[in-house]
Amino acid sequence: MREVVVWYDGACPLCRREIGVMRRLDCGGALTFVDVARPGAAEACPLDPADMLSRFHVREDGQLLSGAAAFAAMWRAIPVLRPFGVLARNRIVLALLERLYVQFLKVRPRLQRLFRDQTVSH
Repeated sequence: MREVVVWYDGACPLCRREIGVMRRLDCGGALTFVDVARPGAAEACPLDPADMLSRFHVREDGQLLSGAAAFAAMWRAIPVLRPFGVLARNRIVLALLERLYVQFLKVRPRLQRLFRDQTVSH
């Protein structure tokens, strides 16, 4: 079995929801999740925590990946999402996904505020 470590921003309501979905889909326990925003988590980070929070990071079989490549690695570890992760091994598909991810990063702060506001109002 492949070892996949997922670093995420536990202070981000959007990220927490997404990781919650991944945890539920990870019925085989293939993923290890590390909340970078948690006090003391810096020791578990292969990079500066600020860098880890700026993009999504995953370690797959010892290789540190970020952005779309990191998502693809996480998908490969989850059986129901594995076909998408395998498809992303194609460099053209991965390049397209990375472009989409970079665009997402531009709107991420607004989405975080929206999800934070929804969490507060409930």
